[in-house]
Amino acid sequence: MRVLLGVVLILIGLTGFSQSFESIDGSIVVLLKAINTSEEINDVDVDLIVEKGEDLSFKWSKTSIGLNETNGKGFTEGEMFKITVYNKQGDTLLIESSVEGNSMSEALNSFMTPAVGKLAKWLFWDPFASIGLYNPQMFDDNGKVMLHPNGDPIEMGIPFIVVWLVIGALIFTFYFKFINIRGVGETYRLLTGKYKDVLEKDAIGEMSHFQALTTSLSATIGLGNIAGVAMAISIGGPGATFWMVLAGFLGMSSKFVECILGVKYREVKDGVISGGPMYYMSKGIKGNLGKGLAIIFAILCVGGSFGGGNMFQANQAFGQTVHMIPELSTYGVEFGFVLSLLVGVVIIGGVKSIAKVTDKIVPTMAIGYVLAALSVIIMNLDKTSEAFSLIYDGAFSPDALKGGFIGVLVMGFKRAAFSNEAGVGSASIAHAAVKTNYPASEGFVAMIGPFVDTVIVCLMTSLVIIFTGFSNNELGQTGVNLTSSAFESVFSWYGWVLFVAILLFSYSTMISWSYYGLKAWEYVFGNTKISGYIYKFIFLFFIVIGSSANLGSVMDFSDLMILAMAVPNILALYILLPKVKEELVKYRKRVSEFKS
Repeated sequence: MRVLLGVVLILIGLTGFSQSFESIDGSIVVLLKAINTSEEINDVDVDLIVEKGEDLSFKWSKTSIGLNETNGKGFTEGEMFKITVYNKQGDTLLIESSVEGNSMSEALNSFMTPAVGKLAKWLFWDPFASIGLYNPQMFDDNGKVMLHPNGDPIEMGIPFIVVWLVIGALIFTFYFKFINIRGVGETYRLLTGKYKDVLEKDAIGEMSHFQALTTSLSATIGLGNIAGVAMAISIGGPGATFWMVLAGFLGMSSKFVECILGVKYREVKDGVISGGPMYYMSKGIKGNLGKGLAIIFAILCVGGSFGGGNMFQANQAFGQTVHMIPELSTYGVEFGFVLSLLVGVVIIGGVKSIAKVTDKIVPTMAIGYVLAALSVIIMNLDKTSEAFSLIYDGAFSPDALKGGFIGVLVMGFKRAAFSNEAGVGSASIAHAAVKTNYPASEGFVAMIGPFVDTVIVCLMTSLVIIFTGFSNNELGQTGVNLTSSAFESVFSWYGWVLFVAILLFSYSTMISWSYYGLKAWEYVFGNTKISGYIYKFIFLFFIVIGSSANLGSVMDFSDLMILAMAVPNILALYILLPKVKEELVKYRKRVSEFKS
């Protein structure tokens, strides 16, 4: 077969163009017309017009475009796309091109798209498939490989980052002999203040155990619990619920370990506490390794705070506002400005101010959401047996069309990891500010976070979707729209309940992530008032950007940075496990003395 390549010119600065491409021997000549249809992201249209050649086939690099289609839509501005043209004689013409955008949204999106691709390729690399342990390709009920419209095989791999998080959680669970189950009673006693006098006497700290927990939860309970769970079920089926809950239980052990270290290695300057992975990496691990891990983590945390902890929340909050009140669709900047003022009022006051807000918002929104979900479940109580059968069968005998056993398991574990952030290290930044003399006490309190976030809140979302019959996703919905439809199927006005929940979730997530990002920022740029105010100003500015721009790859990159935080963090946790055990022994000895 002869492979004849067309020479391609990348046209810069144009929103549309026509260009003729010809194979070396002239057997195939194709006119390519491309146009950027608007200032919105990801809306480049491409048309192919055959000028010479018969019985041609077309294969597009964009997997959603069918074989032999001569029109492709939805290309990203500034991103290279490819089209391979074949004829029956075996001649091949390769077309490569791109169209640049004009708007701020398009410029940001096209700038970040390559970075997203590289980071995703690393984080979602499949270690098991790469060494041939299994075939990641999906097969239909007849045993045939399933294909994307463009002819590429559909694959459901096991991402490295999920493997990294799950293995870490398993090791911590076994190392501490299932502390995530045995320690629940201790968590209750600490939250109810049973040991308050003995553990907190003359202790440093800026918040109570309960406030530290709610501050941490406010950063994790968010849109992932509503939209993310719906996406997991729409792709992985009801069986993903089982693996999501299991991952939540395992994640409790990861939170236990990282939050003990966060308190143990915290620093105090002028009465202000700073802690988290940056400090237990640099202080607990000697040499350049610890310092290097700390810097990497801090940079990732700052980036994650601006994107996943800020712009994404503001963007989705405005999106839901427009969904409920369409008349506000052109007021993105104004919405962002008002939201930034509301966030600014809280974060300017520091962690004590944040704690005072979160210890009221988090219990209220979590209880309200769970009650709303329970009411939907109760209204469909006759479907209990069917619902739990779907979960069980889906977990252990999954439909091949949903990716098989591996696909369902990965979707469940992935959603839990993305939602509760156990192993990411972010929660230890909040828990480090707790008032206690014994770091292990905060480990017990912190580990209840993944239980509330994943085992309760995420589970409630799953059950609502399954009980109402929306897990079949016959309407082709995904994300928050699927969850909203499930709620509204019982009471039409529940859409407004969900709307309020989304606004509160977004707001609380932003104020908590502002604290995480601030501490990481100060670690890199210095713990001064000027440094802190610079960060807060940038953070508030990005709220306006997030509300008024289509961010696409900018948000994807930021979310990936949050996941990437788990790589240096879990490595540090492995190294410092003996220190965690020492703190646990000290705590138990002191509690035993108190009881006697």
